[in-house]
Amino acid sequence: MTVTIIKWTLEDYHRMLEVGLLEERHVELLNGEIIEMPPEGPEHAYLGDETGKYLSNLLGERARVREGRPITLSNNSEPEPDLAIVRPLGQIYRQRHPEAEDIFWLIEFSNTSLAKDLDTKRKAYAAAEIQEYWVVDLKQKQLNVFREPINGNYSLEVSLTTGEIRPLAIPDIIVSVQRLLEGR
Repeated sequence: MTVTIIKWTLEDYHRMLEVGLLEERHVELLNGEIIEMPPEGPEHAYLGDETGKYLSNLLGERARVREGRPITLSNNSEPEPDLAIVRPLGQIYRQRHPEAEDIFWLIEFSNTSLAKDLDTKRKAYAAAEIQEYWVVDLKQKQLNVFREPINGNYSLEVSLTTGEIRPLAIPDIIVSVQRLLEGR
């Protein structure tokens, strides 16, 4: 017996949202599959808030930091990364979510979702040509940095526990790894 999994399109997903079919669920669309998102623990929420404020202050008007909001990718994905650092396109985002070409880099804070963030999301973001993706591993207290998307995966991976990092898209700003890991 063959098991067939139904893959959803962005249009299908948006229709489900419009009619309220997914109203009581916290979900995201990844590679055509509707994935339920686990609730955020206090540390996850705290670090997301603090990092969002920190990056907003560093970036000023050069970029917009969106916290827990959808992005739309061409591979039938509409994930909600913890932080999306995007082009400051203002009113355009009233009509659509940021798309791959609008995204400078993405950040996920991971505890229970670490496997998904390091595999499924990493590959979805690389396939969409997102140039940089950071995963803050809350258990190991490290920052995993993925760069150079090639053939649906990132060819460069670095793990940091201290020091500083410069985002590829805006290399003149310096981000403290400690601030990302500790929120201070």
